[in-house]
Amino acid sequence: MTDSSTAAVLSLDDFVTLVRDEIGLDIEPDQVAVDFDELPDWDSLYLLKLVTALELATGRKIAVGKVLEARSLKAIHDVAVGG
Repeated sequence: MTDSSTAAVLSLDDFVTLVRDEIGLDIEPDQVAVDFDELPDWDSLYLLKLVTALELATGRKIAVGKVLEARSLKAIHDVAVGG
């Protein structure tokens, strides 16, 4: 893993692509801000896959505690890019 000063930047568009390609959840960009309860097919296994994929894509550790508090994919993206 790299430190945050050299970690990859992950745009919201790149994040949507990562969600589609790496965890297999077919979402549209306008769905990233909806609550998980409104996201078709969302389950906790996607969360685990997403954290792993984000760590690989960004080159840094993701704060799992903050991810567990998130109520949308947008909130997870914010954690991933902002720490």
